[in-house]
Amino acid sequence: MKKSKRYRNALETTGEPKPHTVPEALALIKTQPSAKFDETVEIAISTGLDPKKAEQALRGTISLPKGVGKTLRVIAFCMPGQVEAAKAAGAIEAGGEELAEKITAGWLDFDVAVASPPTMRFVGKLGRVLGPKGLMPSPKSGTVTDNIPGAVAEFAAGKIEYRLDASGNVHAPVGKKSFSVEDLAANVDALLEQIRRSKPAAAKGKYIKTITLSSTMGPGVKVAV
Repeated sequence: MKKSKRYRNALETTGEPKPHTVPEALALIKTQPSAKFDETVEIAISTGLDPKKAEQALRGTISLPKGVGKTLRVIAFCMPGQVEAAKAAGAIEAGGEELAEKITAGWLDFDVAVASPPTMRFVGKLGRVLGPKGLMPSPKSGTVTDNIPGAVAEFAAGKIEYRLDASGNVHAPVGKKSFSVEDLAANVDALLEQIRRSKPAAAKGKYIKTITLSSTMGPGVKVAV
């Protein structure tokens, strides 16, 4: 695929593909030519985990110390008595079966879905729709909870979810390109520490194989593991 002139210029700025410290990698990303919008800085972590083995699953949530520079669109599956509280906490939509029916009809304009345990009887039927998009509520990610207003507020403020994909990688946003190197580094360090603490007991071989940081439109920069 042909790369744009801006991408090629960014690649030249990045220099040799050698591993860098986190601050060095972020500093390089910030010197790359920028797009016309505030790009998201993302991390890609290649692990030695086998996503086909349940005992090697890796999934969780974290509130990054410097936020992600974005207000997430959160919806809440909840009982009638919680609808107003969920919306007051920041949910763009809240409800029960009627909300599930809206999603079944094709509406997916949200970033995070949280659910109270009683609503999982109909939310569970949305697995084929929400699962492939990483939007299915789960107790492991903190998106199935009795405290709907609290969960809505945390995710709307930028709490992120990380999970192992089918290739054994973890992808997550760590802030905006406009953030300072120090703030981005604080977020990266917090996430990496969380990933290390969450290492499955059944993991074998090298746990974290490679780490790459990149902006939305820029080339990746390798980070020393």
